[in-house]
Formats: sequence, structure tokens, C-alpha cells
Amino acid sequence: MERVSSLFHIKRMFFNKALRILLATNAMILIAGAMLGPIYALFIEKVGGDLLDASFAGATFALVAGITVLLSGKYSDRLEQKKLIVVLGYAIMGIGFLLYTQVSSIWFLLLVQVLIGFGEAIYNPPFDALYSEHLDGRKTATEWGAWEAMNYFSIAIGAVIGGFIVTKFGFNTLFVSMAILCFSSAVYIYHLPKRIL
Repeated sequence: MERVSSLFHIKRMFFNKALRILLATNAMILIAGAMLGPIYALFIEKVGGDLLDASFAGATFALVAGITVLLSGKYSDRLEQKKLIVVLGYAIMGIGFLLYTQVSSIWFLLLVQVLIGFGEAIYNPPFDALYSEHLDGRKTATEWGAWEAMNYFSIAIGAVIGGFIVTKFGFNTLFVSMAILCFSSAVYIYHLPKRIL
């Protein structure tokens, strides 16, 4: 009996399965985005843009994401299967990252930024809702702290991996790698049984 109690205590120290899945799949998305972050201006320059164009691209992304996240949050409240919106957002981001391979002008880049901003903003509110639904009420701060830490770790890992891939293989390989991370997360979450997520 004492051993069972001890095993139960050890299991409770770790997050539940739903949170572990959400953390792992979201880490892949965050790593994908972070892979381009530090070298984004170099990519803009490669397609004929300058630092001002990089600023416009960043602003476009943020404006689209800001508007879309409000609408997504409102719509997600009505859905029973929030995971499907998370899957959709991840897939849209993957498509956007693949489209980077076709960018040859600043205007097309801005359109790709709109798509990626849309994808990110679509998944954020339902992701947060799902994460919140699976929190342990006694460890809420710890479990949100785990997401925050994962976010920072993902940025660090993504920045290093992205720089390495571009240095060794070029931007197109980077964009395909980013897309694969997004599509992998989307497919994994989509196939999860409803009882888990």
C-alpha cells in the first residue's frame, strides 16, 4: 500500500498527458518560428528588400494576428472540439512557411506574412483554452510557468538550429524544416482521441 501511494505521488509531480502533449507540439511550432527570427532581415535582403521592408513585414504580421486573435477567441468559445482549430492554425502556418520558398518580391512576402499571422492567431485562443482546461488547480502557476519556460527554451533552440540550417543548407531547407515541424504537430494533435484532448 505504501509503495502504491509513493508511485501515485511521483506521478502527480509530472504534468498530465494532455499538458505534456500540448507543451511538446507547441514547442515544435515555437521552434519553427524561432528558426527564422534572428536571420529574418538577411532573408528580406535576399529577396530585394531592406530593413524598412522587414519592419513592414513584421508590422503586417502583428496587425493581422492582432485582429484575427480576437475573432478566433470569440469563435473558439462556441466550439466543443477546440483542438481542430489548433490543428488548422498549425497547418496554415506550415503552408505559410512552405510559401517562403516561393517568395521573390516584398509584396508576396507581405502576403505570406498575412497567412502566417492568420495561422498563429487562429490557434492561440483555443490552445490557451485547451491548456487551461487541463490544468491542475493546485499547480496552475507551475503549469503555466512550464509553458513560459518552454517558450523561451524553444526560441533559444530554434535560433541556433535555424542559423545552422541556413549556413549549411540555405533558406529553402530551413523553410521546409519549419513547415515539417508545423505539419507534424497538426497531424499528431488531429489523430489524438477525444478523451485525451
